[in-house]
Amino acid sequence: MKKTLILLTSLCATLGSALRADDVAVLDIRFEDGTVRQAVIEFYEKDAPQTVANFQKLAGKGFYKGCAFHRAIPTAIVQTGDPLSKKKDRTAVGTGGPGYTLPPEIRHPHTKGAVAAARVGDKVNPQRRSNGSQFYVCVSPQRQLDGKYTVFGNVIRGLEVLEMISNRSADTNDYPIERVLLKKVSIIPREKLPAPVGAQQPGTAPEKKPLLRRLWPF
Repeated sequence: MKKTLILLTSLCATLGSALRADDVAVLDIRFEDGTVRQAVIEFYEKDAPQTVANFQKLAGKGFYKGCAFHRAIPTAIVQTGDPLSKKKDRTAVGTGGPGYTLPPEIRHPHTKGAVAAARVGDKVNPQRRSNGSQFYVCVSPQRQLDGKYTVFGNVIRGLEVLEMISNRSADTNDYPIERVLLKKVSIIPREKLPAPVGAQQPGTAPEKKPLLRRLWPF
């Protein structure tokens, strides 16, 4: 009995350590005034292993550095991860990626804070394969998208920063007028999360505009 208790204690300690050490993504987001704010994403590694592994690989290679938030739907979603958005030419932004797609891992709902992979529509993509790099964050529940897109994570800190971006003035393609960039995306153990950075400022009042029909969750 004593030996069993020792083994159970050891197992619990090991599991507890693993839970504390799981990886998260820290997004350093730079605004045009030079301000840098942060958002933190936790991953659904068991339910979307390929999508999570790909995101972490791209982040580790610095792929996301300089990508702009190229879509902002007020109080709904923000989207980024298109390498074409690193340039100021907006002509083809929303269509780029790393040159490959990912199999669907559609299991989680679009709750507030959900992080999901963008993709092209069902007519040309009936398998619902995900774009290799573009992703969006729901700043409010978007349950009409459930069962259609791969949700692979959740924002655990800094959702108010992303909500602020969603409310920025944008052009007719929902591209924010102000360039808001991913300065860096770091993958770190959860236990090494830095302290929250700075107080947030209210966003700019949104303008009414039509929806862009490119890589967007509809």
